[in-house]
Amino acid sequence: MKFLLNPWPWYVAGPLIAVTMLILILFGKTFGMSSNLRTLCTIGGAGKYADFFKFDWKTQKWNLTVVLGTMIGGFIAANLLSNDSTMALSEATITDLQALGFSNIGATLLPPELFSLENIFTFKSLSILIISGFLVGFGTRYAGGCTSGHAITGLSNLQLPSLVAVIGFFVGGLFMIYILFPLIF
Repeated sequence: MKFLLNPWPWYVAGPLIAVTMLILILFGKTFGMSSNLRTLCTIGGAGKYADFFKFDWKTQKWNLTVVLGTMIGGFIAANLLSNDSTMALSEATITDLQALGFSNIGATLLPPELFSLENIFTFKSLSILIISGFLVGFGTRYAGGCTSGHAITGLSNLQLPSLVAVIGFFVGGLFMIYILFPLIF
């Protein structure tokens, strides 16, 4: 049980991802979360308003099980397989987060300074969520897929556009955390 309660090492998680990708490739399937948004919009009737949503969504319904499995797996992991221990963070990270006003660093996965109910319904938090949601949605569409689609499926298929997209994700993440995050908070 101790093995399940702690983060899995790369030499277990990595090969499991590789085996999953091999199975998907053998069956001619691609993995990605953002494609499910298109499928859900199509099921909801968005094809009446935009040609982008006019496709046979039934060919993609298998991928909706990935979303369902992710939600169920996340719930099980957070509520049943969590050991409630403090995350191991470097002293430099703790010092940087304290300078930004965070306390009890590593005690929870989602810091209450950002995600508690009283903090999430402020003008600043709602603005950040709405703007970032729009940017993620736009970026996903512009990049032709999400981080999981490009980083896992695209790179395992040796697709150059996915390599460019993944490099862009990392550069954007570094820009966000070192330039924009200190300005926002």
